[in-house]
Order: sequence, then structure tokens, then C-alpha cells
Amino acid sequence: MFASTSQRNDDGLRASYNISLLIAKSGKPHTIGEKLILPAVEEVLKTVLHKPASDISKRIPLSNNTVERRTDEMSSDIESFLCSYLQTTHFSIQLDESTLPDDAALLLAYVRFIMNQEICEELLFARTLITDTKGESIFHVLKDYFIEKAIPLSNIISVATDGAPAMVGHPSTTFSC
Repeated sequence: MFASTSQRNDDGLRASYNISLLIAKSGKPHTIGEKLILPAVEEVLKTVLHKPASDISKRIPLSNNTVERRTDEMSSDIESFLCSYLQTTHFSIQLDESTLPDDAALLLAYVRFIMNQEICEELLFARTLITDTKGESIFHVLKDYFIEKAIPLSNIISVATDGAPAMVGHPSTTFSC
């Protein structure tokens, strides 16, 4: 009896994570879980499967806060996996600075590497540039991230930028590993 109850709760938790992932991928607001997805699941259960929907839908937590928390947990796992992988492999990095609507400067770092004989490209981080967008400042943000995540700078085999003067910098402030 306890095993079947535990299994049903695990199934509800698994469904909650899977649906949270779908919501995150869709880019829709987190509230869509409670407002649209759960009512749609209940309708399918009642109409197609002729099952009481309330028992099942109560076991799938999809509140705004729950979906946000699950999305954060999953993204944290992905970042830690990616950083662990980059600690032991060579990769290329692409850096680009951008400006947010409130004029805050943002540094985006994309990495390209080979995994399982396939070329992969992932967003490594997006960090605010606190001081300015000069090459030296950009390098310090990158270096600090690599130190924090224990990724050796020596694993970088190439760096690509958009060629803007802020990215290229003065010869004395260019990137050196």
C-alpha cells in the first residue's frame, strides 16, 4: 500500500518537473501551468480516459513558484554539468557585450566544444559588466567566472569577439591565457 502511494507521488513530482521543463522551453509565463495545463490535463482525463481528474491533478504541483523553482534547479544542474565538462576539455569561447534597456552592460559568453563526437554550442554565462566594456574589464569578468567554476583558462583554444573596439581593446589589455 505504501509503495503504490509513494510511486504515485513520485509520478506527480516527475510530471511536475517534465511540465516545468516544457514551460521553460516555451518561454511562456510560469502561471500557464495552473491556468492552462492542469485544466487541460483534467479535461483529457475526464473526457478521453473517463477517470476522475481531481486525484491525479492534485499530485502534479504546477504553481508559479513551483515551476520557477524547478526551472532554477534544472538550469543549475545544467550549468554545473557544463562547467564540470569544460574543466577537462578544450573549447572555443565567443564573447559579446550587449546593453540592456536600462543601459546596463552585459557580457555574454558562448562556448563551443566537442562532446560524443558532435560539436556543441552552449551559453556559458551572462554577467553584468559593473565598470565598463573595455577589453580589460571583460577579461576580468571572464577570469573571475573561470576561477569561481574551476575552469582552467588554458582549456580555451580560441576566442571570438564581434571585433568592436571595446572587445578588442588596446594591445596592452588584450586577452592572454
